[in-house]
This record gives sequence, C-alpha cells and structure tokens, in this order.
Amino acid sequence: MYRSMKCKLIRNLLVGCMLAATALPVLAQTQACPVNINFATGDLANWSAATGLMSGSLLNYPFPNNGVTTIPEYTIGVTGIQVNTSATTDPFGYFTTIPTINGYSYSYSVKLGSTATSFDLGRGNNPGGFTRSVTYTIQVPAGPVSEPYTMTYAYALVLENGTHNSNEQPLFKATLNTPDSIITCASPEYYLPTFNNAGQGGGGGGGGGGGSSTGATLDSATAIAQGFINSNTPFFSHSGGGGGGGGGGGGQYLYDVWTKEWTEVTFDLSAYRGKQVTLTFQANNCNPGAHFAYAYVALRNSCAGLEISGPQIACANSTFTYSIPALANAAYSWTVPAGWTIQSGGSSNSVTVKAGPNSGHIIAREVNGCADLRDTLLVSSRPPTIPGAVTGNNEVCTGINSSLLTLGGHNGDVLGWLSSTNGTTWTPIANTAFTYTAQNLTATTQFAVVVQNGATCPADTSVSALVTVDPKSVGGMLSPDVSSFCTGQTAGSLLTLTGNTGTVVNWQSSANASLWNSFAPAYTGGAYAAGGLTATTYYRTIVKSGVCEADSSAMATVKYVNVPFPAATYDPAQKAICYGDSVRLNATITVGTSYSWRPLSTLRNPGDGNIPSLPHTLQALAKPLNSTNYILSVLNAGCPNTLNDTFRIQVAPPIVVSAGKDTAIVWGQSLQLQATVNDPASYTYTWSPASGLNNANISNPVAVLWGETAQSMMYTVKATNAAGCFGTDAINVKLFRTKPDIFVPNGFSPNGDNRNEVIYPICVGITRLDFFRVYNRWGQLIFNTNTIHKGWDGTLGGVRQSSGTFVYMVQGVDITGKVISKRGTLELVR
Repeated sequence: MYRSMKCKLIRNLLVGCMLAATALPVLAQTQACPVNINFATGDLANWSAATGLMSGSLLNYPFPNNGVTTIPEYTIGVTGIQVNTSATTDPFGYFTTIPTINGYSYSYSVKLGSTATSFDLGRGNNPGGFTRSVTYTIQVPAGPVSEPYTMTYAYALVLENGTHNSNEQPLFKATLNTPDSIITCASPEYYLPTFNNAGQGGGGGGGGGGGSSTGATLDSATAIAQGFINSNTPFFSHSGGGGGGGGGGGGQYLYDVWTKEWTEVTFDLSAYRGKQVTLTFQANNCNPGAHFAYAYVALRNSCAGLEISGPQIACANSTFTYSIPALANAAYSWTVPAGWTIQSGGSSNSVTVKAGPNSGHIIAREVNGCADLRDTLLVSSRPPTIPGAVTGNNEVCTGINSSLLTLGGHNGDVLGWLSSTNGTTWTPIANTAFTYTAQNLTATTQFAVVVQNGATCPADTSVSALVTVDPKSVGGMLSPDVSSFCTGQTAGSLLTLTGNTGTVVNWQSSANASLWNSFAPAYTGGAYAAGGLTATTYYRTIVKSGVCEADSSAMATVKYVNVPFPAATYDPAQKAICYGDSVRLNATITVGTSYSWRPLSTLRNPGDGNIPSLPHTLQALAKPLNSTNYILSVLNAGCPNTLNDTFRIQVAPPIVVSAGKDTAIVWGQSLQLQATVNDPASYTYTWSPASGLNNANISNPVAVLWGETAQSMMYTVKATNAAGCFGTDAINVKLFRTKPDIFVPNGFSPNGDNRNEVIYPICVGITRLDFFRVYNRWGQLIFNTNTIHKGWDGTLGGVRQSSGTFVYMVQGVDITGKVISKRGTLELVR
C-alpha cells in the first residue's frame, strides 16, 4: 500500500500521517470489509455453501444462511462444514483451530471437510470424492483503484496422501471469480505433490475409490519445503479395502496424513472497484474418493491494505519476527531501521530481524501480477534489560529479625522478588518495589529480583543478596558433669563440651558455682583438662552462634580429693621388635596400693596386682604377635582416679622366605637356587652349608654337586632385613649317580592320609617337562600337565576315580638338550 496516497486510521498516526476529518467517512466506506466476512456473527450469514460429490450431484445451501453453523457431509451423518467460535486442537496437526499469527489474533474460523470418504456412503460403485465449499459474493466498494482493498485469510490443512498423480490428490483451494473469469493470481490450490508415476489400472472399484492400480510416489521433499508435516497420528484407511457396504469394509491403520499449520494469504481487489467478485473456499477429497481432505479458514475483518504483524516496541539486541500475509507468486522486500539487521526471510513474507539501538520504520512490499502492496510500521527500540544487583547482605539471629534489601544498577521494571534457602529452588515474592524488607527469617536465604525492560525485552534475574540466619546459641553440657582430682595428679580431669550450638567464646571457672571468672587469655577449645587444683572447682563454657546472644553450658564439678595420686616410672614407652621376639616391660611404682595389666594374653610374669611395699618393681615379659599397647593401671586407696601408663610395642610383620620346592639332580648338573621373600624390602641372604654354591650370600646362587659329597643336600637360606628381623626356609636336593632321566612311581594311594596323595614324574637332570599325561583303560585323557612337581590327585572333574590301572605318558628335555620319552602303567589304590 502506498502511504503517500492514504494512511490507515490509528496506525497512520504512528508513521506521521495526518488525515483531514472530512476524509474519514470516505476512507471508511471505500475500505470497509463485507459484513460477516470473518464469521463474526458465529454462523454462515451472507455466505452460500455446497456439499456433494466431485463426480456426482451437489446439495446447495444458498445465501443468506442466517443462523446456520453446521452443514452435513453430503447425505451422511457427518459434519462437512462447521463455523468455529471457540478454539480446540486438531487431532492430526495439533494446531489450534482458531489461530494467532505473529501477534494477530483471529476470533473465528470455518472447517471445510472431515475424515469421511466415499467408503462411508456404503455404495458399491465409484461415486468419487466428497467436496465442500463456502462462497461469498463481494461488492467491492467504489473508489480510486490506487487505494488498496484487500482480503486476508489464513488457512490450515489436513490431507491424506492418496498416492495418486498430483491432479487427483486431496486438495484445498481458494477461487476468486469475476462475472466472466477466474482471477488466477488470487486462486491458489494446495495438495500433496507426487512424482505422477501412478500405474494405469482403471481407477479402483466400489465405494472404496482406490484409484490407480499402482500408487504414485509422494514427493516428500517438496511437500516438506511447502510446509507440510507428516502427522504421527495413525488413521484407519479403507483405501483399496473393497467398496463400502458392497465390498466388505477392509482397511488398515496408516501414517499417511500430512498437515500444514496456519499460513496467511492476501489479495488486492482495488482493480475491481465498484464491481462484484465471488470468493470460494473449497476442500475436495481425492478424485476416486477414498482419501480425505479438510481445511480450516479464518479471515481478517480488515480490508484497508497490507498490514505488518509484529511488535512495535523492540528490545535492542533481541530477535523478532515480522510478517505480512502471503501474496500468491509474489516477490517480497523488507527495509529495517538503521542499526537493525535482517537475519533470515528477507525475500519471503516473514522476516527475522535483530533489533538495533535506533527507532525507525519497517517497510514491507509484496508484488505479483495482480497487486503491488506496501506497509510501513513505526517501531521503537528500547535498551535491553539490565537486572542489576540486590544489596543489603546481612547476618541475623533466627526468630525476630529484619533486613532491608535494595535493588540497584538495573534497567527495567521489577516483575517480582525471589527467595531461596538452597540456591536451587526459588519462591516468588509478590513485591514490585525496588526495596524489600525480609523479616523474621529462620533459615539462611538468598534474595533476587526479576527485572524486565518492557514486554519485548527478555526478563532477567539480578545478582542476589544473602541474609545469613544464625541458629540460637545453645550452651550444651560438659562431660563428665562430676569428676575428681587427687593431690599431685599429673593429668587433669578432661571436660568435653557436647550438645552445643555455636562456637566456644571462652571457659569460666568458679570456687562456689556463683561467682564466675573467665579464662585469661580466652580459651575457645571444645575440651579442657582441669589440673593443678587444691580445692573443688566448677567449670562452664560460654557459647555464641553468630550474632545471636551467647549462652552458657551446664556446669561441671571437679571435686578435690586430698589423697596422693598414684605415681610410677616405666620403660620402654615405645619399642619395635621382630615377629616372634619378646620384650621386657619394666615399671617402678612409688605411690599406689594395687595395679593391673591389660591385655594379659601375651604377657608372662605380670605379677599378682598387690603392692606389699614401696617402691615396687615389675618386670613382665611381652611376646605379642601383633603391635599391641600394654597398659599398666595403678590405684592408690582413697583416690578414685587411676594412673594409666602405656607401653607401645610395634611388631614387624613375619618374614616368609621360600627356598623353592625340593628337587633332584644328577652328578655335575647345575642347579639354580632362588630365594623369595613376601616383603619387597631390602634383604641380605645367607645360604648354609656353602658347599657346592658359587656364592652363599646372594638370593640366587648356583649349586653344582657330585656323588662323592652325599646322596642329598639340605640347603637353608636366611633372609635378614635392615632392622635385623629374619626368616628362613630350606630345600632338599636329591643327587642321582645316573644320567638325566624321568622316573614315574608305579602306584599311589590318594586316601586322605597325607601319604602318596599325588603321583608326579621325578625329573632328574630335566630342564623342561613337555607333558605328563594319564589315561584310563578306555583311552580317555584324565590328567595333563607340563609343570615339574605337579601331579595327579586321582580325580577327574572333582570326582574320585576308583582303584585300577592307568596308563601314563611323559616327555621332557634334559640338560644336554636330549628328548626323553616314557610310557607305562601305574596303580591307583584306595
């Protein structure tokens, strides 16, 4: 619309146009919309309607249709046309049935069509698809053709894919007619496009109207580009399932329904000033009839030209969408204020912009073969929201308290305050002032403010303030509440504070439980050893929680007893010993009448607990297996307190040495010995005797023995650590005056007496055992190993084998590299 010619009534004031008072009636007459063009009366008044079959008869509902709100789907009991006065949600597209588009709210709509198909007619022939339409005859007001007279409507579609060639698919169309022709640039059609590759097959039979024998392939990419979405709601389709009442009524659930959300369209009738045109909206099922279509249509009650939809107040640095109703096959252009940027849609009817700091005009233009429309919208830019920060951090005592909090450094209005006791869950506070007084808090709480600089700026939350709430001070109690202190007692009575809330500010003492003296300097510990007393003394603590008033603990009494405290000297206070060693515990009691030890289980000569005379000497012998604290307790009659002296004896872990398994060698064969220890510490090694060893002071000497020496040799190895602790082990080496060989005993008796429980090959001069195998009399392998000294225990899979004869095979390699193989039999005796 060209603003140099006319301006719209209210909005023109925003763009600076002025209209003379005498021009207003003319403008209203030349741009007034037809009565009930938008179904504002809640019915089809001034509209005509029709329902029927595309290849059959129609049922007409002529003008004026006052009070008519629904019209049936041809002759069946289903609604085919319905005026909507309240919004619901479409079951396939999930969009509202009365739209709001980019800020413009429609109030009414009409639904054309239903999910009914020709199957529902129950006929045996092919009647074709349902059609429904509404028509309005528009008397375009007389006036200059340079002044736009526009019709704007919005539509939403629900179409079942018929898998037909595109010209037979379910569709929705708008048609604008003059008395002698169709205005093609204002008469679009909407359908699901296919690749038009349906096979030839006679168009289907019966009321099912299945159509071609081979379905056309949906061009889903084009459909999606046109705004269609495949619904995730299934529909029970009778397509191809036989004809209605005459064909049996087969069918199946399919996901073949596609939807298109609300889209706005406009067209200009200024070229037809003073003439009549007819506007028809029509929804048709597929031509054969078995696939449905329905559409929703809503119209604006504004005919004064193009109107831009979108916010007139924009927040700087935020993103907004502005749109105009689409014009069929139009070219679009947009202009935005200085400092604003178009982010997308600059060549479409909907543009996304990022607002800048400057106010100005947004100008939209759309042009096609029938119209050239333009609109200007004055937009005001405002700075973004600055949430600021809340000041007034405070510390209070729970209960009656008050904290004044103030929001500062912000830009925008206060929408409300928030509070949180955990920093995660926030509770709204109905306060829109810049200050808030937090009163009578019982828990530490954060306070923040939600700020928004106008409706188009995003709201933001301020930096919070913290009000720390301290619990009331609780003095607690001292334990023990009553204790004793003897003359000369070296260790004071230990008083421990429990059950307090807050920290200790100081301790106090009193000689009479009335007048109290604070410790100087102040003592803030939670425990105190009361010592050096010559009279009964009372103690308490002063506890304070944050800013709350201090509280005192319950009183503890330390009674003075004028009896000497036990006394003794002892050694060693601490001693480290090797595993298996013992240590003497020495003590001399100089004050006391009795004593006791604990634990007693690893003590020898602990004494009988009596002290016949002073000083009294004790010499107990301790041999602990693990590190142990031995406690000597001494009592002196009349003093209730005990002297406890502790001997801390640390026992090193046992040293476990392995010299290896007993073995056998032949004359002159080198035998590699290897001692191992369970602890990785550093050790020194001693082998004895040293005969035949290349080095008796290492962990792995080599032994070479001859028959003249002995029939066998027992070597003992001792491993000693830096602390002098040691462990020992021995290995027995049998010496054979034969060549290297493998000997297998001829029997064994695995009967649980720990004698001859396992049979294994005796390897003499053998460096590697390839295998030792045992078979039963059926040739079943029941044991196999290649490990020297590993043998068979007389079982198979954990099951004891009966007495009998078994066959063995053995093979190994001797010290010269020769392979030695043997086989024979052995007896298992139970």
